[in-house]
Amino acid sequence: MRLRPIAVLALALATVATTSGFARPGPAWRLLDSGSTARLRGLAAVSDTVAWASGTGGTVLRTTDGGRTWRSVGPPDTADLQFRDIEAFDARHAVALAIGEGELSRVYVTDDGGASWAETFRNTDPAAFYDCVAFSDRRHGLALSDPVDGHFRILATQDGGRHWAVQPVAGMPAALDGEFAFAASGTCLVTAARGGADAWFATGGGSAARVFHSADLGRHWSVTATPIPSGPSAGIYSLAFADRMHGLAVGGDFAAPTAAPAAAATTRDGGRTWAVAKAVPGEYRSGVAWRSTRGDTAYAVGPTGSDVSHDGGRTWRRFDTGSFDAVACADGTCWASGEAGRIARLR
Repeated sequence: MRLRPIAVLALALATVATTSGFARPGPAWRLLDSGSTARLRGLAAVSDTVAWASGTGGTVLRTTDGGRTWRSVGPPDTADLQFRDIEAFDARHAVALAIGEGELSRVYVTDDGGASWAETFRNTDPAAFYDCVAFSDRRHGLALSDPVDGHFRILATQDGGRHWAVQPVAGMPAALDGEFAFAASGTCLVTAARGGADAWFATGGGSAARVFHSADLGRHWSVTATPIPSGPSAGIYSLAFADRMHGLAVGGDFAAPTAAPAAAATTRDGGRTWAVAKAVPGEYRSGVAWRSTRGDTAYAVGPTGSDVSHDGGRTWRRFDTGSFDAVACADGTCWASGEAGRIARLR
């Protein structure tokens, strides 16, 4: 059968597009005007229209129109606080964590889109330093502190962050010498799909970068060492779980951001074992997120660029060289945030 000239041309173009890699355009960040100059390490994706970001100077930002406009809705009189993590359930309900030693670690809750806030926790232990907060549903949440008297400390809430209680250390394995968590992107502590009882947190600083796992909302924990290198400023900075079994870990060394040869790993058994990715980003990454819990696509970000994986974290490919600290996705829409008020949406 002979093909008409136009059909021959179409077939040739399709072949070139497929073999040259142009068949599927790569991802790209579209920078948005946040109206802020704060460093935004906290990020919560709610939907394709609603997202929250938080950071230095008591900053909390919110968009309800897909990122076209952002409103500053932070709690009053908090300019000396760093909101390193924010968890949001919708356009009105959010929980923000301020990090730091002693009373600098606080939790604020809003039920009206940031028009008003309630301070629901203020740390009074000078040895505690809270890093991350995570919720499994609208009621049940956990917050993680660096070790106090040799054990990581866990706060728990059962009413959406309005009341918090320090959990007993009987169910927490001992910390290693020098071990701590990184308050870099609000994702050192994470949960699986909303409504489950599983939680994980990641560490560094000590002789091994480890992942702790709880299957009962933070009452008891197990721990496993990972192959990701650890050191005074190195380890796992971010975790993401698509479900109870499939997870991602990224990190590196904040003090040496351009060299991280083994700083990305995957698990297929809920965090009991970890394997280094076959092709890693190769540089320090502070945030990682699944695009969807029903696919294998994930994104990792850091101060030197962004990477994408289409095979569940086994291989990563650079697609952007801009600086971001955090990445979060919801309903297939992904957002990133970082220094100098940088916020972007994936297109």
